[in-house]
Parts: sequence; structure tokens; C-alpha cells
Amino acid sequence: MDWEEIRFIQWSDAITYQIVTSAQEKILLRIHPDRWSREELASELELLQALNQTQDIHVPEGVISSDTSFIEQIQTEEGYQHPYVTFMRWVEGEHLNQHITENMAYQMGVMTGKLHQAIAQFKPSAEFTRPSWGADRFEEEFDTLEPYYPRFLTSEAWKRYQDAAEKVVSTLVRMPRNSDKYGMIHGDLHIGNIIIHNDQPQPIDFGRCGYGHYLYDVASTLLGLHVPQRISLIEGYEHVRPLKKGDLQDVECFFIMNLISNYCHHAPNESEIVNLIGEQPYAQAYIREYLRGASFLFERVEPVIIEECKTS
Repeated sequence: MDWEEIRFIQWSDAITYQIVTSAQEKILLRIHPDRWSREELASELELLQALNQTQDIHVPEGVISSDTSFIEQIQTEEGYQHPYVTFMRWVEGEHLNQHITENMAYQMGVMTGKLHQAIAQFKPSAEFTRPSWGADRFEEEFDTLEPYYPRFLTSEAWKRYQDAAEKVVSTLVRMPRNSDKYGMIHGDLHIGNIIIHNDQPQPIDFGRCGYGHYLYDVASTLLGLHVPQRISLIEGYEHVRPLKKGDLQDVECFFIMNLISNYCHHAPNESEIVNLIGEQPYAQAYIREYLRGASFLFERVEPVIIEECKTS
């Protein structure tokens, strides 16, 4: 590739860079961790290619290399051993700022509904393989949190996390998997993975796409919004995909599932601990309401006393 600039973006799941070519074309370079197989990466690219053929959905798409492959395996001097690498066409847009208007939240809900409609029409190939984000995977994630919880939780708070995780799992195993509720999802649709282009929100970073309940995506976005914005997002989603009785209770289950999963991901990183401690007054308040069986998505939740969030 005839490039002029390479800019590091982040190291989250994959290591990502933006490359600017001599023709001023922007490319996203992803260096993938070894937990993703070549078949799983190829399946993600297959889904993205199909979504770009649908109306109103514009997502990143793979770039074919000179040997007509979407995926390369490379040699490294250090670090990952023989990692898989993919190139994606850059999707223009700005990340959401701290102030998200209710109108923008509504449009985000519409976008999520249209995304789920488009995915529901997707016909995967026989080789298609992606993970499932259900009870089993959540239990695996939660098990990884135990060695790290003392960094930001007291023993009493950890017990409430355990009780909440147990309630999430017991709810998940009872949820039906009919086609109007369950299918391929984005899997990581937090507000950091939504950009704005021409005043319209668009989803990016499908690295965790897999099988799951559609409302998991909705809850993932709600986690970063305040109450008025949450109401608007649900209204926007229902404009495309009306919800049924009991769906909002399921959203609250996925809200807590997302919240805990985030801490499973970030707790091993010592540089994240200050943020995790700072979030606990509200995180534990949501867990408290969830364990009480109280509805909390559209109500102001009073934070717990800060002393409860400090490690022993």
C-alpha cells in the first residue's frame, strides 16, 4: 500500500490504526488478537458486506488485498505471534460528544431498529461462524472478574454483583429465541461505536458481532444515556420495531449484563481502576434497583453512598 501517514487509534479488542494513502484515501488497519479465528473474521466481513447492500445502513467494509484475500496473516518481530490483519474502508463521521440531544437519541433508536431489520434479512453462508452472547458466555466473562474485584469493590458490593449476575443468567436461560427477538446483533453498540455523518448516526466496529437478543444492543446504547435520552431512543427504536409486553424488563436485564461485562473487560487494566471506582455510586445503585425488582431505566436513580464503593 502506497501510504503517506499512519496514525495509532487504540488498543481495545484489536489494535487499530488509520492509514492515509497517497491518493488521500483513508483505511482502517486492524491487528486482531489470537482468540478470533480466520473463519470468525471472514464471517464478520461477510455480514458487513451484506449490510452495505441495504438501504439506510452504511458500515465499514473489508478491503481485498493483492492476492484477493480479505484477511492476511503476518509475521511479527514481537508481540502477537502470526496475527490476522484486516483492512477496512474508513467510515467518515464524528464521534458523539458528551451532550447528546433527545432528537439525536431518537435517531440512534431508529438506526438501531433499521440495523436489526437489515440483519434479520441476512442469509449467512454455510461457513458463517460467530460467537453467541448468552448466558454461557456471560458466566465465562464474570468468572474473569473475581481476581480483580477488590480493586474497586468491597466484599459486600461484590456479593451484590454476584447476586445480580446470577439473576441475569437465570433470566437469560428463560428468554425465548424466536426470530423477532433473537438473531445476529452488533454486540458492542455503546455510544463510542456510533458516529454522526450528515446528521445521521451510523454504527461502527462490528468486532463483537454475534448471535444474541436484539435488545442487548438497545441496552448497550442506553447505558451511556440519561433518562430523557433513553426515553427518546426507545421511542425511535419502536418507530421501526415495536416492543411487546415485558420487553422493557428484558432491556433492564441486558442493561445490567452490559454494565457488569464492561467491568469484566476493564478491571484487569490498572489504569482503568480510578474510573471504575468513580462509576460505582451509580453502577451499584442500578444493581440495587435490579435486585429489588424495581424499574429503573426511566427513573432517576439515587447513587449509593461513596464509602460503599471504596475497597477494603
